[in-house]
Amino acid sequence: MPTNEQRREAAKRKLERQLANRAERARKRRIFGVVGTVVAVVAVVGLVYWLANRSDDPVTPADASTSPSADAEAPVDTPANIPTELAPAPKRPQALPAKVTCEYPAEAGKPAAKPAQAPPTADISAEGTVVATANIAGGDVKLTLDRALAPCTVNSFASLAKQGYFNNTRCHRLTTSDGLQVLQCGDPSASGSGGPGYSFDDEVFPEVKYGRGILAMANAGKNPETNKGTNGSQFFIVYGTAELPPNYSAFGTIDAESLKKIDEIAKAGTTRKGSPGDGSPKNPVTISTVTVA
Repeated sequence: MPTNEQRREAAKRKLERQLANRAERARKRRIFGVVGTVVAVVAVVGLVYWLANRSDDPVTPADASTSPSADAEAPVDTPANIPTELAPAPKRPQALPAKVTCEYPAEAGKPAAKPAQAPPTADISAEGTVVATANIAGGDVKLTLDRALAPCTVNSFASLAKQGYFNNTRCHRLTTSDGLQVLQCGDPSASGSGGPGYSFDDEVFPEVKYGRGILAMANAGKNPETNKGTNGSQFFIVYGTAELPPNYSAFGTIDAESLKKIDEIAKAGTTRKGSPGDGSPKNPVTISTVTVA
């Protein structure tokens, strides 16, 4: 039978074990609490980042920063059919004056994607054509720019070409759906949001139609502050169909022979980034030079 001293020693050891167990449980609770807090913070940060960087626009042009591995995993869309007949060249129902005045205001808070000077604004011809040659993906594409259609647009495009603005830039967007078949170029940043640091108004009319061989300006709609157009340097070549409203300044045409090069690009497909048939060309497409005769 244990003595009183032995019982006291046993009770003391039991109490020490209980205190040690309590301390260990408290330590584990603190560790789990810290870990849980860290996990929660990481989850919140991840959610905020996702919300800040997601796109609600299913046709946002492909970002140049997209990794090659991501491109390789994305679906590739090709056109089911490409029309072979050229669309009629657009004509204004009423001719413009022989000379017009253009405006190219600087875009506040939006620097040029590549250094560029705005073109002249006074006494701009609205008659005749300008011939330009774009070397796209190693092939020459002949562009006939029509001043009678869009004199301010032609004036800007020719000026940028002479400054070498389009040289060594990527065509960042290709669409291959039945209703929209275009190759979009003219943004040195290849992000879909770059421009020359200035903008100019639309030169459109209700009767304008878009189809195979038409050259037109891309834009971001009307500026809500000025109600003016948002044209800059981005343009698109229609190689097939283009069921678009008359909101894009048509300013020239591409000949049948040159369109064969664009067809090759389209048939290679587009790497889908949003809606089916809308993304960046599967094979990178570079404009080496644009020269004006």
